[in-house]
Amino acid sequence: MVALLTPLEAPVEPTEALRRIAFLLERNRAGTYRVEAFRNAVKALKEIGDDELEERVEAGTLQEIHGIGKSTSAVVEEAARGELPAYLESLQDKSGGPLASGGEDLYAALRGDCHLHSDWSDGGSPIDEMVLTGIELGHEWMVLTDHSPQLRVANGLTVERLTKQLAIVDAINRGVGEAFRLFKGIEVDILDDGALDQTDAMLAQLDLVTASVHSKLRMNSAPMTKRMVAAVLNPRVNVLGHCTGRLVEGSRGKRPQSDFDARAVFEACLEGDTAVEINSRPERQDPPDELIELALEIGCLFSIDSDAHAPGQLDMKAYGCERAERLGVPWDRIVTTWDADRLHAWANPSR
Repeated sequence: MVALLTPLEAPVEPTEALRRIAFLLERNRAGTYRVEAFRNAVKALKEIGDDELEERVEAGTLQEIHGIGKSTSAVVEEAARGELPAYLESLQDKSGGPLASGGEDLYAALRGDCHLHSDWSDGGSPIDEMVLTGIELGHEWMVLTDHSPQLRVANGLTVERLTKQLAIVDAINRGVGEAFRLFKGIEVDILDDGALDQTDAMLAQLDLVTASVHSKLRMNSAPMTKRMVAAVLNPRVNVLGHCTGRLVEGSRGKRPQSDFDARAVFEACLEGDTAVEINSRPERQDPPDELIELALEIGCLFSIDSDAHAPGQLDMKAYGCERAERLGVPWDRIVTTWDADRLHAWANPSR
């Protein structure tokens, strides 16, 4: 996997300049409103032809187009003149370097990502933009894991909506060719009793299932342990997502980790051949180091995932790689270093 860190040089297409700016802003956790300005400008340019773009640049009327403002018009104008936009050049200088110090070799060995979201649930970009950025980052595969129905605040997918999404995944795979594969997946909620928040018939159509606790995170230890053990032993579940639910920084504030018997849960992961996610989001850093070490001791598999909700966040796996390498996690026990065929065979042993 090779990060999108090679700086762009002039000449650069206006849409490419806008996309790279949005990517750099997202990977460095800029405010959503700043990112949306550049992604909206990309959409606006796609609705006009090259001739109209040239005419508007010449006449200085770009800002008359809905979705293009002062900052974005400056980027488009400079790119259209064959120049490297000043804002892009500044971002590349200040924010284009590696996100983490350490884990670079492991990051380069990653093949994919088992946990990411699109605008079908609470992500900010369409599926095709997530895929395009993943390909540009060097991914060989990704698993689309939008939320399940119970998580209404995240616009979780009903059976009907997920069925429609699966058809889109098929269409994308037909279009991208054999060098990349988008797997059908879900981040399914683990319900209070350990059941999964989607029908078994629907789960059976998926390539990989990441299961996470999103509700009643302060449940007492015994029922929480029972809940999580039941989920990771479910043969439909492949990855246990952000297992403690903690938040250590960020705009949502801090949240303590859930109380459960981690040894019992990880031993169940080993028994059920369920990977423990190393969630790379800086606000999660989940599991904490001591729990990664425990899962390592027990013999669990791991999945280093971005939990990306925007294209630029796909690069955040660098943080998870730093932690995994520092803690001595063997590469072959990290499913996101496996090729697509091996991953699919592991996640679907009966197919």
